[in-house]
Amino acid sequence: MLLPQITEQQVTDFIKAGLYEDIRDGDHTAMACISPDSRSRAVLKIKDYGVLAGVELAERIFQYIDPTCSIKINKRDGEDVFFGQVAFEVEANTRALLQAERLVLNTMQRMSGIATLASRFAFEVGDLPVKILDTRKTTPLIRFLEKWAVKIGGCENYRWGLYDWMMIKDNHSDAAGGITKAIQLAHQYQKEHNLQLNITVEVRNLVEVHEVLEAGGITRIMFDNFEIPILAEAVSTVNRKFETEASGGITLQSVRKYAHTGVDYVSVGALTHSAQPLDLSLKIVK
Repeated sequence: MLLPQITEQQVTDFIKAGLYEDIRDGDHTAMACISPDSRSRAVLKIKDYGVLAGVELAERIFQYIDPTCSIKINKRDGEDVFFGQVAFEVEANTRALLQAERLVLNTMQRMSGIATLASRFAFEVGDLPVKILDTRKTTPLIRFLEKWAVKIGGCENYRWGLYDWMMIKDNHSDAAGGITKAIQLAHQYQKEHNLQLNITVEVRNLVEVHEVLEAGGITRIMFDNFEIPILAEAVSTVNRKFETEASGGITLQSVRKYAHTGVDYVSVGALTHSAQPLDLSLKIVK
């Protein structure tokens, strides 16, 4: 299912743009070699181990380029997959199959890689009361696909952009004249523009933690690049007055240690900027 933040029009526009980027004035190889009324069956083969994502998108791509196609789904989004399995079979106009092939594979491989990495992070802290969040460190123009994949993999989406959540980072605070001043300005702006957005404030040390606690009026405190003992002290200092978040270079090997500090959220940019694509192929069955 599409996430609430993703619209049908957004998906359709992406498919149209993706196909246009590849086809432009024609798939000349296919038009030269293949009869316009030829039909074929193809299978999506799994050549790796991980969590599958992008199946629903693939269905939409095939249906867009050939409304007469038929698809048999063997593996759904979010399912564990193994080398040698077939995710789905599709029967369609042969030219349409070949024109859709690269868009389907590029998006599914990218989304499946993200979902696989997200599932590993989620597994590491599955027994702890912490949520793993993605970030805005995404590929331009396909953020919605990458965040969709994060959810498929079992982690959570943070803000979708600069428009739906206020995050006062160090640059904002420094430019505004300090954390307290930045918080005051954020409240003033929201009042003037009739907004009710959540506010996260990034802090760099315990002194800034105390400053945020004194200022108040925010949703979450984000501890940026805190060493784990200092992070534990900071979480204890906040004492659930506000939500807490750890951020900065957190890996699969270290995420559990961060979670044990009692922090509510751990944000991981690597979910989207460092995920390795899952190896998939689309092959016509002779």
